[in-house]
Amino acid sequence: MTIQTRRERERAERERLIVTAARELAEAEGWDAVTTRRLAAEIEYSQPVLYSHFKGKDAIMAAVAVRGCEEFTAELRAASEAVEGARETLAAVGEAYTAFARRRPALYDAMFTLRVDLPFATPEAPTALQEAFGELLRAVEPFAAEGEEPRLLTETYWAALHGLVTLMRSGRLPEEAHDRRLALLIDHFAPRDTAG
Repeated sequence: MTIQTRRERERAERERLIVTAARELAEAEGWDAVTTRRLAAEIEYSQPVLYSHFKGKDAIMAAVAVRGCEEFTAELRAASEAVEGARETLAAVGEAYTAFARRRPALYDAMFTLRVDLPFATPEAPTALQEAFGELLRAVEPFAAEGEEPRLLTETYWAALHGLVTLMRSGRLPEEAHDRRLALLIDHFAPRDTAG
């Protein structure tokens, strides 16, 4: 192994350590607790080392969001592959989406709620974000009526799921009715007499 290869591997490992520590700290105490000073202490590196990898907290949150989208995509894909039929796929993806958000609130916030320096819904979006949206698109696309734009319909489905999660997490919608709300959403996007 060359010295350059070893340095690149060590750099990648430090970045992974920083992102993991930020995520774990955010999950334990919230994003306000994540500071470069606190992260430096957590991973036992100096703040200048952190800044040699990331410009600051926003860049760290963006990296957490990208890695989170990779996990999110895998969960959505697994949910859709576990069922047969278009309607069942839409329901499984909706359930996986809301379960992910409920299980990983700080990660979900970095991905979809907090302001991070990432382009969304553009060709410049990181591959992980595009793939996550692609899983939603594949689930919604069979229900696009003639003349409807599948991407816009998918954005609407995503917005509905996000709204359910956000309102439930903030206590504005009672948790116990979540399954019924999700079933209503699926029924309106994919009535039982449609494909699948």
